[in-house]
Order: sequence, then C-alpha cells, then structure tokens
Amino acid sequence: MAILPIIKGWFKQSTSTSIKIFKIMIPVSILVKILQETGLIVYIGKGLAPLMGVMGLPGEMGLVWASAMIGNIYAGIITYFSVGVNLTVAQITVLSTIILIAHTLPVELAITQKAGMKAINAFLFRFIFGFLAGVILFYIYSIFDLYQHIPSGIEKITTVSEKATWGGWVLGELKNYAIVFCYITGLIIIIDILKRIGVIDKINRWFYPVLRVLGIGKEVIPITVIGMTLGLAYGGGLIINEVNQTKLGRRNVLYALMLMSLSHSVIEDSLLMIAIGARVSGVLIFRFFFTLIIMYFVVKITKKWSEKRMARWFYTKG
Repeated sequence: MAILPIIKGWFKQSTSTSIKIFKIMIPVSILVKILQETGLIVYIGKGLAPLMGVMGLPGEMGLVWASAMIGNIYAGIITYFSVGVNLTVAQITVLSTIILIAHTLPVELAITQKAGMKAINAFLFRFIFGFLAGVILFYIYSIFDLYQHIPSGIEKITTVSEKATWGGWVLGELKNYAIVFCYITGLIIIIDILKRIGVIDKINRWFYPVLRVLGIGKEVIPITVIGMTLGLAYGGGLIINEVNQTKLGRRNVLYALMLMSLSHSVIEDSLLMIAIGARVSGVLIFRFFFTLIIMYFVVKITKKWSEKRMARWFYTKG
C-alpha cells in the first residue's frame, strides 16, 4: 500500500476542512471582540438577570453566562471572578452546567449551521435546554440540601487567551487557529487509520445499542463520540468533512449535532469547571443523563416527522 497518496489525502482533507472552519471562526471572532470592547455584553447580561433568579442564582451571573455564550468558557470564568459575588457550591455547579451547555455560541452555531442545522434553532435548543438544566439542577440540590456551603481554597484561574491589546488578541487567535488545524489534521488521520484497521466498526458496535435508542444512526457514532469528548468545533468540523466525503443521512446528522450541542468536550471543559468549585454530580453526571433524556424525547417526537417538516424546522438549505 503506497503511503504517499494516503498522506496527501489526509493533508488535502485537513486543509479543506480547516479552511471551512476558519471562514466561520475569523469573522465571528472579530465580531465577538468588538462586542467585548464596546461593552454590549453587559446589556445582554442584564437582560438575562431575571432568568438567573429562577435557577437560584444572583442576577449578576447573567453577565457571566452572557460572557461565556458570546465569548468562551474562559471569558465566563474571568467575568465570574471579576463580579466578586460569593456563591455556594450548588450555585457554582448550576452556573457551570448551564455554561457548559451554552458557550462560545457565535463560532459553534456557525459550525453547526454549516454541518446542517439551522443556527437559530441550534441557539434556542442550547439556550432553552441549558436554562431547563439549570432549573432542574437547582431544585435537586435545594430539595436534598446538597452543597449549600461557600467553597474555600478556590484559586482564581487566568488564561492567556484573554489579551488586553488588539495585537495580543491577534497573536492569540493565530495560535488558536494553528491548534485547530493540528487537531483537525490529527483527527482526520486517526479516523482514517481506525477505519482501515476496523476499530471504527467496533466503536459502532459498542455505542450503537445506546445511541440507537436515541435514534442516531451508526454512521455518525464515531464523529459524535469525538464531538462529545473533544468538542463541538472538532466534531462539527469532522461532520462537515464527512458530509462532503460520504452520504450521511440528514436526520442522523441533525440528531448527532443536537447531542453534541448538549454534551461536548465533556472531559476538558468539565475539569475546568470543577477547578473553580463545581461538582462532578452536576457538570458531568447530571449533564450526561439530562442529555440522554432530552435526546430520547426529541427523537421520539420528531422521528415520525416528514423530511419536508424536518427541513422547515431544522435543516439548512442545500
């Protein structure tokens, strides 16, 4: 087997997929930076304040969630420490959980739309179910009187991704794009190798019984698993690549995107929120089962819908 054509194929796929992602990320990143610099995020945060109370959170946490949704998780964390409001462990866990479900929306929604799901519906899906998850988790902790104490010994987390100057921001963004390219290249290589040696077939057999109940076809299971573990940007990017390479069913792609929207980057992001005081019971265990339950009912409701109706509600054109 000639290795050079295979390597050329990997590089061609990774370059093509990365360019598609960068066309989305670059203008959105500029827009987000402008929103941050002009302070418009503050007004969005004030608009979210009434919803925070329903989840047992102070109104100031609306600014934290807005920062995470428009910026990223790090922006939310930095805003959280900047606000200076002491929260109980239960409140930190609720806040962390809704952030994990709905964050970095401008970039991730654009990628989701490119992969096949309407951006506005993807936004409503993540925002509404993020809010619902926060309400349910708040009542669970309140009813069972769990984690109703102020944490101690939590150090502030800072990150180099937040730059004070435009020059520093540009350098940080270029570094992020290089990392994205490396991730996508590595994932494309790994997936191709796993396909060739038959591991993908085994993954399908392992996860298919569970995801079949949710109505997700086996052809998107490997990508769904990657999105859940590594992140929606990577999982969505690979779906874009797979859609171009193969014929994936639009309904299966949609369900995969929905599942990844509620639970993605479950290891790295969950550990990040645990570091600021959140509990595993909320950011990992609750979110996982919440996702499965929501997806079960979403699939159950929409499974009998016609393709025309699905297109009207969810599918992007094309």
